[in-house]
Amino acid sequence: MTNPTLLDETHDPRARSWVESANQLDCEFPIQNLPFAVFRRGDSAEEFRGGVAIGDQIIDLAALAKMGAFQSQAAQGIRAGGLSSLNSLMHLGPRVSSAVRRALFEGLLEGSSQQAALRSCLVAQSDAQYSLPAQIGDYTDFYTSIHHATAVGRMMRPDNPLLPNYQWIPIGYHGRSSSIEVSGQTFHRPQGQRLPPGAAQPDVGPSKRLDYELELGVFIGGGNSRGTPIPMADAEAHIFGMCLLNDWSARDLQAWEYQPLGPFLAKNFATTISPWIVTLQALAPFRVPYVRPEGAAAPLPYLNSSSNRDAGAIDIRLDALIQSAAMRARHEPPHRLSSTTFRHAYWTIAQLVAHHTINGCDLRAGDLLGTGTQSGPTPGEAGSLLELSVGGSQPIQIGRDEYRTFLEDGDTVIFRGWCESPGAVRIGFGDARGRVLPAIDIGNNAAV
Repeated sequence: MTNPTLLDETHDPRARSWVESANQLDCEFPIQNLPFAVFRRGDSAEEFRGGVAIGDQIIDLAALAKMGAFQSQAAQGIRAGGLSSLNSLMHLGPRVSSAVRRALFEGLLEGSSQQAALRSCLVAQSDAQYSLPAQIGDYTDFYTSIHHATAVGRMMRPDNPLLPNYQWIPIGYHGRSSSIEVSGQTFHRPQGQRLPPGAAQPDVGPSKRLDYELELGVFIGGGNSRGTPIPMADAEAHIFGMCLLNDWSARDLQAWEYQPLGPFLAKNFATTISPWIVTLQALAPFRVPYVRPEGAAAPLPYLNSSSNRDAGAIDIRLDALIQSAAMRARHEPPHRLSSTTFRHAYWTIAQLVAHHTINGCDLRAGDLLGTGTQSGPTPGEAGSLLELSVGGSQPIQIGRDEYRTFLEDGDTVIFRGWCESPGAVRIGFGDARGRVLPAIDIGNNAAV
C-alpha cells in the first residue's frame, strides 16, 4: 500500500512550474498540491470531466488522455480521471492516483519536455463551472471535535456536557447524499416542526435558528468487501483525499426531533462541499502527532496504531466567513467569524474508516465522510454560530452595522482551508460557499 505520510520529490519546496501563476506566494494550487475536481467550461454544453488544478489553470484530464502522453498506471489513472466523475479513479486506489500526481508533477516542472502537450490541455479556472467531484453513494457525518461536543453539550447539559461514550467511540450518523452540492449552492431556508419556548405543542414553519458547521469532507477511494473490516494500518490507503464541507443545520428543528434517533430534517436539506479534493499525498508535509487531551483514555486497540500516534493528525487551517446581502450590495468583503485547525480533532481520519467498517460495513469509491464541526479550545475557534453566539444569547457583529445570532436570508457563508508549515510550500483547498434563500411559502401545509 502507498504510505500517504511519506515525503518525496513532489513535496520539494524548491520545485517550480512553467505555469507561472503556480509559483506565486499566495497561490492555493502550486505544483506541490495538484488537487482533483470535475469541471467544464462555463455556459457551455461540454461534458463534465475530471481536471487537476495548477496555479490559476486546470489540466483537462479528458483532453490529456486523448493525447496518450503517459504510460502504465499514470495513463490508466488519467483515462479514469477524465470521465464525468472521479469514482473510477478513486476505485483504482492510491498507487494509481499517486502515479497520476507524480506524472503531472514531472510534466509541469520548469524545463519539462512535456510542456507543450500539457499546455494544450489547460483551461482557465475563471472559465470553469464545477460539478460534484464524485457520485456520492453514501454520506456519514461524524462528530470528531471534543471542543465542539463539549461546548454544545454544556448548553444542553450544564452539569454533564460530554457524554461518557465520546472518549471511546467516534460518534456518527448517516446523512442524505442527494442534497450535497458543490460550492455555490443556494437553498431555501428549511422548514419543519419546532417547539417554541414554553409551548405545549410544536408548530411548523421556517427555521429561526439556521446555522453552518465548519467541517472537512473525506472521500473514500478503494472500498472494502462487505464483512471485511479495514484495520488501522490500511485505513488511509482507502482514502482518496479531503475537501471543505458545510453541513448546514437548523438548530430549532434539531432540538425538537433529535431524540431518540438524532437529526433528520434539521440536516437533510443542504450540504455544501468545495470542488477541489486535496489528496493525502499532497497533505504529507502537514502531518503532526495525534495527541489526546491530558487524562483522556487511550483508544481501544482497533482504533490505535503507532503510525496514527506518530502522524495521524493533519494541520489543516480553517476559516469561516460571512457576507450578508447588505455587505454584498456595498461591495464589502466577507467578515471572518472564526479560525481553527483540524489538528485539534479528537478522532483522526484513519480512526473514522476503521470504526465505520469494524462491523463489516462496506465502503465504496466516492462515499463521503464528514468530520463534524471543527472547533478549537478558544472562543475564536468555534466552528458554528451556535457556539459563537452562545446559543443565540450573544449577538455577533458582522460588517459595518449588522449582528447575527443565527443566519438570515441572503447570508453567504464561505469556508476556506489551507496548510502551511516551515520547510513546505503552502497549499490550499479553494473555498466552499453557499447562500440562504427565503423559505418557500407552504401555505396551509403549515397548519398544525
